Amino acid sequence: MNTLQTIIIAIVEGLTEFLPVSSTGHMILTQGIMGVKSDDFVKMFTVCIQFGAILSVIFIYWKRFFQTWEFYWKLLVAFIPAAILGFLFSDAIDSLLENPTVVAVMLVIGGVFMLFVDKIFNKPEEDQTITYKKSFIIGLCQCIAMIPGVSRSMATIVGGMSQKLNRKTAAEFSFFLAVPTMAAASGYKLLKLLLDDAGRELISSNIGTLVLGNAVAFVVAILAIKFFISFLTKYGFKAFGYYRIVAGAVILILMLFGVDFSIAI
Repeated sequence: MNTLQTIIIAIVEGLTEFLPVSSTGHMILTQGIMGVKSDDFVKMFTVCIQFGAILSVIFIYWKRFFQTWEFYWKLLVAFIPAAILGFLFSDAIDSLLENPTVVAVMLVIGGVFMLFVDKIFNKPEEDQTITYKKSFIIGLCQCIAMIPGVSRSMATIVGGMSQKLNRKTAAEFSFFLAVPTMAAASGYKLLKLLLDDAGRELISSNIGTLVLGNAVAFVVAILAIKFFISFLTKYGFKAFGYYRIVAGAVILILMLFGVDFSIAI
């Protein structure tokens, strides 16, 4: 993977991690188009650059992370369902991730669903307090995103809207929840690398590429979050729904014409 490919993949990660369009699907599409083979380094790279995206949330909302302990307890309650299911079914999740057809189909299905999200769920209450019950239900919704192609952002935001939160409040809680969720998932995979001699060598010999990727993902994610909050508040989900349908269809069509997306996963 050369420098240009590094930057492009990091841009895609930063752009799509917090948008309801599935970062997994876009990473597969991008790597497949560029012909990037998913070797040990590429797999490590796509995991490690998520830390740049995580830091972007903390950078933008750093004051919100210095609240009462209740804020962190609610994040923990929302985090627990995905933590348990992720631990129990990690192998099954990885097997689905290795199937680009699943990713493409879920992009399309999720896109169709998003065309009707605002009509069904955009009924916010005046009281926008996020209770423990609401936190837990949002956490349950996050588990749906374990299916590759189902956006974590979409699942959690819609989960929040189903609990009468407005789009802005639901989106911000989704960003906050991304911090422990992504940190745990990425940290676990990174820890396994660090406990392995070959994994440590892989990290140390590519430290410059990892720093570049995280820096790019960090900056792009900041811009993406600010754009998304503004766009979502004004226009809702429909545009993202159409985009997902097109993206999923593109992957399926390219596969029919022989593009091998399996090299990217």
